[in-house]
Amino acid sequence: MKRLSWGLALCLALGLPGTAAAAPVLRVGLVEGSPPCSYQVAGVWRGLAVDLWNRVATREQLPYVVSAWPSVRQMLEASREGRLDVAVGCINVSPDRLQRYRFSLPFQEDGLAVMVVKSRLDLGRSFLGALLTPTLLQLLGGYLLAIALLTGLTLRLEARNHPPAGSRHHSLRHSSKVFQVLATGPGSNTIVATIRGNGIVILAYLVRIVSASLLVGYLTVNVAGEIQGKATGAIRSPADLRGLRVGVRSGTVSEALLKELNAGGTGAKVTIVPLANIRAGGELLASRRIDALVGDNLQLSHLLLQAEAKGFLPSLALEGIRPESQAFAFSPQLPEATSDRIDQAISALKRSGVVSELRQQATTPVAPQSR
Repeated sequence: MKRLSWGLALCLALGLPGTAAAAPVLRVGLVEGSPPCSYQVAGVWRGLAVDLWNRVATREQLPYVVSAWPSVRQMLEASREGRLDVAVGCINVSPDRLQRYRFSLPFQEDGLAVMVVKSRLDLGRSFLGALLTPTLLQLLGGYLLAIALLTGLTLRLEARNHPPAGSRHHSLRHSSKVFQVLATGPGSNTIVATIRGNGIVILAYLVRIVSASLLVGYLTVNVAGEIQGKATGAIRSPADLRGLRVGVRSGTVSEALLKELNAGGTGAKVTIVPLANIRAGGELLASRRIDALVGDNLQLSHLLLQAEAKGFLPSLALEGIRPESQAFAFSPQLPEATSDRIDQAISALKRSGVVSELRQQATTPVAPQSR
């Protein structure tokens, strides 16, 4: 039998309050390779879920030991079978999981996302294709036509002050000069000398301002949206993943989504490529060994920030698919008093903004330190 310290023995003998037996050591499970929720750096566990659990355990003075698990499914099964007390991670509380496992108070909500890559050459082609549209050509043609009309009016009003030379060549050269000045702006004082002529110059200035605003608005809204759509490889919904090679971590809600797609359709099937971790999916995308990567929105957003654009540009084709609450998982044998303390700590940390701060840190790129 282990001996108690003299202080603890005296307190127990006197029946002093607040001197219960030492709290049991909780068995906590974590999954490696799931940034920004849980991952290891030089053997030290890091991540949003890990930091949140550390704050909960410190707040409630809960001793614990950590064990690593190869997948979320195996970690959840270990908690259900009582081999783990708490499974820590950004675990999606899906309806089927809610029937099988016991969860803590949710600390955030997140959905699934689809990541694809596009080469710089493909993006350039998409940009050129988006520019050569009837709408843009109509805008440019309307602007040039308005300037041409103002040029003709200017030549007519200023014929006495700036008569063209006798030859046709000089006449065309003078007309093109007036057109250029009205279209660009500089040099207007050289083509007009009357009040009416100055009015035409002011009108041309207004035409340039309005036309520029329309062109910028069109390029910002229509062309940028078209490029984004082409860069995502025409993936408009999860059903568009059929026929593609899609990387996904085993035992996740993302894998369940792909299996549902394969089971619900009669057409092409999704080729599911199992991944050891989310970083491996980014490497497979870069080498074009998979066509898309499916994972939690937060995880893929973090991967997007960490990606090094070397000949390929990752982008999120879809976001916010099937948003669900995320929480820790409890063993059925975990005492209610302990689970209540954990839930209350999560609630307090959410209310104080700690969870929002941790999420913001996970999605903010770290600036390189200057030496």
